[in-house]
Amino acid sequence: MSDTDREQPFVSHLIELRARLLRMVGGVLLVFVAMSPFSNPIYSALAGPLTRHMPAQSSMIAIDVLSPFLTPLKFTLILAVFVTMPWILYQIWAFVAPGLYQREKRLAIPVLLSSTILFYCGMAFAYFIIMPIFFGFITTTAPEGVAVMTDINRYLDFVMTIFFAFGVAFEVPVATVILALVGILSPEAMAAKRPYVIVGAFVIGMLLTPPDVISQTLLAVPMWMLFEVGIFISRLLLRRRREAQAPASAAQGQ
Repeated sequence: MSDTDREQPFVSHLIELRARLLRMVGGVLLVFVAMSPFSNPIYSALAGPLTRHMPAQSSMIAIDVLSPFLTPLKFTLILAVFVTMPWILYQIWAFVAPGLYQREKRLAIPVLLSSTILFYCGMAFAYFIIMPIFFGFITTTAPEGVAVMTDINRYLDFVMTIFFAFGVAFEVPVATVILALVGILSPEAMAAKRPYVIVGAFVIGMLLTPPDVISQTLLAVPMWMLFEVGIFISRLLLRRRREAQAPASAAQGQ
């Protein structure tokens, strides 16, 4: 095979990759442009868990000159990426799928779908449950004479950290099931490592969340519970696999 023949597949892959990247960016920009006129109400909804617990005389503030304009747009762009994540994952899947075996394809599609859904569930859990509890506690602990007035840009950074941490934490069942299905660790072996998992969950909570015990605990405990859910699902799937393989093994024995 000549060098020209070798270069043609490589160039075609680059062209395909560029096309997929442009589609990803185009999808994000399309959603961003559609949502940008509503950036202020969208940011107000994001700030709801804090503003609902702030004293009546307090409000959020903008320290930087351009923050009132740029911060809502920044969050709208981030939200556009989250909203278009299924489209982005589809483009990645369409690019890598031709090089996968049929067995890998059957495993990859459920993993992609479940990972996306669980990431959204983690964000929803953080917004509707964790953030109201957290801000309800924090706003009541301010010393007398200290007004609770949070900068909108720092609040956005804080909330994005919480969203990312809980989104990743909710991927624990997927990781657990994959380890069991590919035979790296059995459910029994993972259950035996439960004490290490609990300690690791608190360490991850310390690294991914702001430096306070409340948010670290509120992340670590769900991670532990999701680990238990992953073990339970792994046992069910492996049991079904053994039941499906039993007739075939019996037929071969005859």
